Order: sequence, then C-alpha cells, then structure tokens
Amino acid sequence: MAASEQAPVFVQPQREILSQKDLIKWEKSQAYSDYLGFVITLNDAVKGKSMSADCHVSEASNKLIDMLETMDTWIGEIPPIDQPQRFGNKAFRTWCGKLEESANSFSEALLPEKFLGASTELAAYLKDGFGNKTRIDYGTGHEACFVAFLCCLFKLRVLDQSDYVSIVFKVFQRYLKLMRRLQLTYRMEPAGSQGVWGLDDFQFLPFIWGSSQLIGHPSLQPEDFVKPTVSERHHEDYMFLGCIRFIDEMKTGPFAEHSNVLWGISSVKTWDKVNSGLIKMYKAEVLSKFPVIQHFVFGTLLSIQEAEVFKKPL
Repeated sequence: MAASEQAPVFVQPQREILSQKDLIKWEKSQAYSDYLGFVITLNDAVKGKSMSADCHVSEASNKLIDMLETMDTWIGEIPPIDQPQRFGNKAFRTWCGKLEESANSFSEALLPEKFLGASTELAAYLKDGFGNKTRIDYGTGHEACFVAFLCCLFKLRVLDQSDYVSIVFKVFQRYLKLMRRLQLTYRMEPAGSQGVWGLDDFQFLPFIWGSSQLIGHPSLQPEDFVKPTVSERHHEDYMFLGCIRFIDEMKTGPFAEHSNVLWGISSVKTWDKVNSGLIKMYKAEVLSKFPVIQHFVFGTLLSIQEAEVFKKPL
C-alpha cells in the first residue's frame, strides 16, 4: 500500500467477474497482479528449503496459526450428523456458521488500530477460504481466497518479507492440515474437480510451493515422488510429498489411474521444469477459469482496477 497521511478507506468487497468476457478485466486487474505476484514471491522464498529447517516466525504468523488452531477445535465440538447421503455432511454448515460469526474478530485481532477498518475486506476472504457451506464443497477457488487473505495482510504490512517462509511452512501448512481434517470429517465434495484429469481434487498451491522446495535436491527427482516409500519418508519435510501421501491414503488403485496428471508430471526431468510448468498450469486452469474466478470478490486491497503495467500513458 502506498504511504498516505489520510486514513485509508476500506469497502465491502463485491463480485465483479459476472461473465466469461469479464475474465479479461480480471487478468488485467491490480488484484490479479498482486495475487499472482504474492504466489510467485512465496514460491521463490521456499526454493530449495525443507520445512524442518528453522525459519523466522513473527507474532503475526503465530496469531494466524492460533486462529487456525481455534478453527480446528470447532471440528471436535461439531461432530458429523447422521444423514442418508454419504458425502456433504450438513454439520459443516454449523462449522461455517461459527467462522462467519468469528471472521471479523479474527481479522481485527491481526490489525493495528489505524487499519481496523480493513477487517471488512479481510473477513470476506477468510469466510470464503474454507469451502462453500451450501454445497459443502471445497476447491482451488477457496484455497485462493485464503491466500488472498494472507496477501491482504502483506499489503497492510501486518506480514512482511521476513514472514515469507513461515507463511508457507507454518501458516499455510497448518491451513492444509485443517482443510484435510475438514474434508475427511464432513466428507466434503471437490468443487469443480476434473477427476482423474485434474491435478488434485482439492488443492493446487502446495504442489507449486512444494515443487520449489525440491529444486536442487541432491537425491530426490520427480520420478521418485510416485513411490509410496518416498512420500512416507519425506512428507514432513516437503509439502509436495505431503500432498502425494494424502492422495495415497485417500485413493485406491494404481497411481497412474487415479492421478493421471501427477503421474505425467513424474516424467518431467527436473524440479525446475515441474515448478515452472505448474505455475503456467495454475494460471491457465485456475486463475483463467470463469467457474473458479466468478466467486472472487474485490475491494480496496485487491482491486479490480486495471494494473499500472496495463495502463497506457496519456
């Protein structure tokens, strides 16, 4: 955010991508530039690093982890209900109700007094970051909302450059742990899943950041990640392998059949190429897909206004 003597004005974020043609407006927006830049900055920050290595964890990061821990306790307080259908347990709607009630206070607790008004914008992304309570589903659009929430905190300088590694290794990893528990407990549906032709039923970003971690690894190559012994041994150190282990636990049958896209990625020669390929895939298959982006909202922090790079000089 640009420095200003005046108190910033924050607004209730609104949907702006209402049709397929609006995707051009999104791809040229300041929000798109800021969000994708944040994702790539975090990608660069964790390159070649193990999650077991020491990293700086600020007070703000600890508050975010505590927030996620609190949300996790709600699952124990809200057990699944007995119902006829196998998927989409309606108790998740109660869990979401608690999140909706708490989102503003969670956001305010992270903000300095001069930015308390930003809680309106932060809460909008936080509420959408854990799934849809009506459909009881979760997908890459919800994942993007949680990362947009973190991006806003960075723009407000609640998080700064010293937090980059802990945002991925501590905060987002704790978010992943919570999401996996929510998915299992409430039998959440994958939102917009392409099944065997998609990267993963629920997540995308941990594969990007996790492949960056493995760049330059002395022994682990892309062809190794499909071996169950490898993901079992290294899942706590490398986010990508943690995702593979979770898939192995959830799905049965040959890996090439239930996760064909990942199986194809295992034939790529280097982690560098895996990482750059996944970023391109994320832009094409998530950020440029109307069914995903139509739900994204825009305010002051993540603006639909055209990014400076696209503006023509007068």
